[in-house]
This record gives sequence, structure tokens and C-alpha cells, in this order.
Amino acid sequence: MTFQAYINNIYLKTGKMPEDFKVLAQEKGLFEPGIKPSEIIAWLKQEFNLGHGHAMAIYATFKSKKE
Repeated sequence: MTFQAYINNIYLKTGKMPEDFKVLAQEKGLFEPGIKPSEIIAWLKQEFNLGHGHAMAIYATFKSKKE
């Protein structure tokens, strides 16, 4: 499965694109210093019922789109 296929499947499941997750994560304070990647991944899995691979794909978009 390609990376884009992961993103497409996440959108079909949640109705959200990576940018939407990023905004929600920022609102929740998940980009504050000291927050571990595992905390962000756990949030994605719990809040949006994503599997580990899909949560990792979203997290990867956060890392690749730093401001």
C-alpha cells in the first residue's frame, strides 16, 4: 500500500485530511515541548480509532510539514 493510499483510507474512515489532524493536535497541545511521538500516536488511535500504521502515517505528515 502506498503512503497516499494510507492517507486516502484515513480520509474515507474519518473525513479528515492530515491538515485537519494537525489543527486538532495543536489545539490539544500535542506539539508542546516534551510531548513524545507515542503520545500523539496513542491519541490518534484512541480518538479516531486508527490502526497503528494509519496513526504513524498521520504522524509522519506532522514531521514532514514542520513550520
